[in-house]
Amino acid sequence: MKNLLLAASRNTHVRDLATRLPVVRRTVDRFVPGDGVEDAVRAIREISATGRLATIDHLGEDTTSQAEALAATEANIALIRRLSDEELTDVAEISVKASAIGQALPGGVDLAAENAGRIVAAATEAGTTVTFDAEDHTTLDGMHALVDGLRAEFPGTGLVLQAMLFRTEDDARHYSGAGSRVRLCKGAYAEPATVAHTTPAAIGEAFQRCLGILIAGEGYPMIATHDPKMITAALGQLLVAGRAPGSYEFQMLYGVRPEEQLRLAREGHRVRVYVPYGVDWYGYYMRRLAEKPANLALLGRALISRR
Repeated sequence: MKNLLLAASRNTHVRDLATRLPVVRRTVDRFVPGDGVEDAVRAIREISATGRLATIDHLGEDTTSQAEALAATEANIALIRRLSDEELTDVAEISVKASAIGQALPGGVDLAAENAGRIVAAATEAGTTVTFDAEDHTTLDGMHALVDGLRAEFPGTGLVLQAMLFRTEDDARHYSGAGSRVRLCKGAYAEPATVAHTTPAAIGEAFQRCLGILIAGEGYPMIATHDPKMITAALGQLLVAGRAPGSYEFQMLYGVRPEEQLRLAREGHRVRVYVPYGVDWYGYYMRRLAEKPANLALLGRALISRR
């Protein structure tokens, strides 16, 4: 089922059908607060009022032209300016996919570097940061090179590592130095067994190994998981390492385990909520369904209630 849903996330025919169904949109609202900047700002204010932080993703990754890449860049810069105007840059940062700003296009390396530089410069001026999201394994060398280039001028630029990939332990060591901001997640893409762990048990074990490397390093680990066992294990690793509050954070998705988010925040841990918004929600939504069968049940209940 997971592989089927992940394949559907890249199928344009299924996307066109799904995005026209009101019943699908009603279930999307659990994971995506809305299409516009106003919706993102509203969600950030609600999150901030409970002592949590946010990272905002203007959805879009299937960029097919330079014009679309430029539009995505301008949308992120406009978002940053809006956060600054609303005095929210102390609680919200930005998440960006390199593919959304043109990396996969012909000549995309230079295009993405130029667009990323503009976004990160705007974020730095506004007093916030940018984290570059991971995508499938074929894109990672390019994304890492992009982040490495940005860090020469903007050392607070963050990146995401996916524990399911065999390469990630080495990547975690490489990015565990002082000041390095790294979000570690399990991984949400359908990867072949030649490059990735494919069973939940193996992925969980890899997550703990990679997290141990980051916690033992001098950087700033961002622990992205909703798994109760992984959270408990992470808390134990942080305690053993003597990590002080404020030297790490937990990250969870908007609409997923909100009570656990609040519990961790009440206990004094920094908790950041990943808030996506925008009209291009289909791929993100399908990956959320693939990650957990209970999420698929939401859609099933909505379909039944429609009859």
